[in-house]
Amino acid sequence: MTHRLLALGISLLAILPLSAAEEKSATPAPEPTPVAPVAEAKPTVPVDREMPAIRAGDVVVVPLKGEITEAQFLFLRRALKTAETEKAAAFVINMDTYGGSLAAGVKILDLLHKSTLPTYTYVNSNAGSAGALIALGTKYIYMAPVSAIGAAAPVSGGGQEIPETMSSKIISYYSGYFRSAAEKNGYNPDIAEAFINKDKEAKIGDIVISPAGNLLTLSAQEAVKKYQGKPLLASGIADSVADLVKQAGLGGDQIVEFEPSGFERLALWITVLAPLFLAAGGLLAYLEFKSPGFGVAGALSAVCFLLFFAGHYVAGLTGFEVIAIFILGVLLVLVELIFFPGVLLVSALGLALMMGSLFFAMVDHWPSRPMDLDVANFSRAMIQFCVALVLAGAAIGLVARFFPSLPFFRRFMLVASAPSGVSIPLPEASLGQPLPGLGEVGAAVSALRPSGRADFGGNWVDVVTDGEFLPEGTPVVVDRLDGHQVYVRRKP
Repeated sequence: MTHRLLALGISLLAILPLSAAEEKSATPAPEPTPVAPVAEAKPTVPVDREMPAIRAGDVVVVPLKGEITEAQFLFLRRALKTAETEKAAAFVINMDTYGGSLAAGVKILDLLHKSTLPTYTYVNSNAGSAGALIALGTKYIYMAPVSAIGAAAPVSGGGQEIPETMSSKIISYYSGYFRSAAEKNGYNPDIAEAFINKDKEAKIGDIVISPAGNLLTLSAQEAVKKYQGKPLLASGIADSVADLVKQAGLGGDQIVEFEPSGFERLALWITVLAPLFLAAGGLLAYLEFKSPGFGVAGALSAVCFLLFFAGHYVAGLTGFEVIAIFILGVLLVLVELIFFPGVLLVSALGLALMMGSLFFAMVDHWPSRPMDLDVANFSRAMIQFCVALVLAGAAIGLVARFFPSLPFFRRFMLVASAPSGVSIPLPEASLGQPLPGLGEVGAAVSALRPSGRADFGGNWVDVVTDGEFLPEGTPVVVDRLDGHQVYVRRKP
């Protein structure tokens, strides 16, 4: 048992730090896929999987769909840098989002401000909340025929309304970003502020665009309507990205769609399926704990936790400090099992650290700001964590009930290597002796954790318990026989 847990701990220590390295190296040469050219006079160049497909003068299109997260920022940063390196003609964000993290939106906004390329947003079909802020960060905005932009009122991570005092502070803070982004790119700053501040009245001359008391949301037709000879917000309405390129007069040789890498896609799914990864990791760890030898269950458990932390790291929800706390918890559990068996305080502390790190890895905390202890800030992580505990508890309960009689689970065990440590000499007379009978009483001649050896009338036999740890010398009784495997329990 000791060598198995030690191997599991070492595997976690060895592979968890790889998440950082994988995140740094998970930006291979992009594999964008070219789509149809704008006109027949501009043929599409086929993608060469071994060479960069973006060429000088191309129009790079990047999808921004679903919830805006740190992972979206990392993807956009990679795409924009690649486009600038290859001297693309323009950078177009194909947007369809109801919003997400305003903090991630600000990082994307700063990224767009640093770009030397002409930047465009194609609202197809929604640019809500943080999406509106990102759209204001581009030089030009085009709208799909049926689309909308605005309604950027801040809400909590779980979608609940934020208390009025906190909401006022957030609105005051982020209104500055909306106004500065609009002023930098030539948009009306009052219109931009009315997206996030319902108390702001937006006017052009004597015409009231948005009265105080309502958040501003613009349809495509409203956004392109001209006031004093200038569109209210958008440069035009386009049926597609290709139509946008044509209307904007971008002379790109081809339109190239820049897609997220496999690991960036995986990070988004991991954050959604976090309860399943935690439940699977817990169940597999239990199976490893119940099986002699370090086997497939332990390795898969380590992989589940690795993917959980790596995905949340790429998504920007956790950092190395949370991973370090999890590793510390694993080490404390191993120390208790190896050096201080029976001292529950050390392992309890280790389990608390592990559980706490798993929970806080899902909390959307911005490092540069103090931790918000409001319940709404923890609601999403709390729900995911509770779902994981219920799933893991139910699965472990079923396995604990039926595990001993299911041959399938024995396939998880790897017994090719012998456990390390001092061996117990086996009397020569015991070789070839019959196994003890059902109900026969003996005594453990080694600690059973849960496997070890017991003496039945001078016959030393390899035995295993159903998970109970028994010290050397404990009277035991044969509970059942499964082939050559002898299961014992403490003698009443």
